[in-house]
Amino acid sequence: MGKNQHVTPHPGGGWQVKAEGDKRPSGVTDTKKEAVDMAREISKDEKSELFIHGKDGQIQSRDSHGHDPFPPRG
Repeated sequence: MGKNQHVTPHPGGGWQVKAEGDKRPSGVTDTKKEAVDMAREISKDEKSELFIHGKDGQIQSRDSHGHDPFPPRG
């Protein structure tokens, strides 16, 4: 399983896609939708989680593209 991907506001403007634990973004886009689309493709390829943050930095939603046990535990 690859690194989880995060879509967050970029300090210089726009939105960034950043792998968990990396210092540099994988990509920077003008719109949040472009960043989400980019991050979704990466997380599908890497079978990882996608976390989408709002302008305030709080997680708004998440997608799982990894190995999900079915039925879920717990």
